[in-house]
Amino acid sequence: MTDPIRVLVAEDQALLRDSFRILLDTTPGFAVVGEAGTGREAVELALAQRPDVVLMDISMPDMTGIDATEKICQQNGDTRVLILTTFDLDEYVYGALRAGASGFLLKDTTAADLVTAIRVVAAGEALLAPSVTRRLIAAFGAQPRPSRTFHRRLDGVTEREREILMLIARGLSNSDVATHLTLSLATVKSHVGRLLTKLNARDRAQLVVVAYETGLVTAAQPEIGE
Repeated sequence: MTDPIRVLVAEDQALLRDSFRILLDTTPGFAVVGEAGTGREAVELALAQRPDVVLMDISMPDMTGIDATEKICQQNGDTRVLILTTFDLDEYVYGALRAGASGFLLKDTTAADLVTAIRVVAAGEALLAPSVTRRLIAAFGAQPRPSRTFHRRLDGVTEREREILMLIARGLSNSDVATHLTLSLATVKSHVGRLLTKLNARDRAQLVVVAYETGLVTAAQPEIGE
């Protein structure tokens, strides 16, 4: 038997917090190791418990979910953060991913999709649907470049790796990239692994942010297949 996925639930509404805890405690393969009602509590508990995944509400008292996410990711590189919000706004999506979050879900998602999302993020993958990445591209293209760069440049990245990075940022999965470039899935996975290492990125979500902030992907570019 494998160890359960250890989850910290950070939600300021007690009813929702209890609902998430009950759902996860009654789902095989999960263990809730803490509950936080404020952003500061989430940071403190994440440091003390070192969970695999933090289920983070973006609107938290004391400290926003985005600020708490950034502190958690800085303190513990092994903890992944999955953002939950009622606001389907580009500024929140981009802010959460830039802070280090590995996924983004609206609170009206189903229980089954939430459980799946936590498993995906715990496995080290990013939860980024193509629709989310398209909105991010549009939002980022409409704003001036952030004053704080996430990564310097794409030095050391090969042309093939740049091509794959661009496709990841456009919302393609490894399988989609393999089909688009007529490569084997194993080859694509190897390229993605090298990108993560070269760009010091936690996961695919961070690769997407790098692609935006280096100008590799812009809002003016057409959708894949157009």
